[in-house]
Amino acid sequence: MSAASRKSDDPPDPARLSRLVVAVGENRDRAAFAELFGHFAPRIKTYLLKQGAEAGQAEEMAQEAMIMVWRRAESFDPAKSAASTWIFTIARNKRIDALRRERRPDYDPADPTLPPALVPAAPAAADRAAELTQQAERLAEAIRALPEEQAELVRMAYFEDKAHGQIASETELPLGTVKSRLRLALARLRKALNAGGREDA
Repeated sequence: MSAASRKSDDPPDPARLSRLVVAVGENRDRAAFAELFGHFAPRIKTYLLKQGAEAGQAEEMAQEAMIMVWRRAESFDPAKSAASTWIFTIARNKRIDALRRERRPDYDPADPTLPPALVPAAPAAADRAAELTQQAERLAEAIRALPEEQAELVRMAYFEDKAHGQIASETELPLGTVKSRLRLALARLRKALNAGGREDA
């Protein structure tokens, strides 16, 4: 019998919801996921609306949160938290990420949160506007040229202010891998920015 099989009038209890997540993680049980989606998606949307999201945005983020549940169900540990706590934490993180993107939608070389490796030297006052525009273009181009896995980590670390441990948890990568990829990415960016500076000289 599928992990999702139950009488339609039985309200899902916490233990059952946890079993459904485990079934998705262990067996990719689509019926279990369908039941989880039917139960949580509308509740997540309501939660996000209460947090100030617009209707369309709340709908989209609720779907994204449930997709994340499908992808990361194997990391769920029923001994550590209830399924509802785990799933709503994912939804909350989606909301936080969206708010951060709204506040800082574009790569900004003048951003004070950037590490020194990503901040070009200050130009002469008379040429500042043109120089900043060129720097922004070079930085954006350099980030686009990074391998996707490195570009994503740069975005999370330096444009979403996430600690390395949090990035490791969210991406399910070992902490050492996160740090290694960020070092490689910063080296590539330094090289690209320095090369661009010499070309413009």
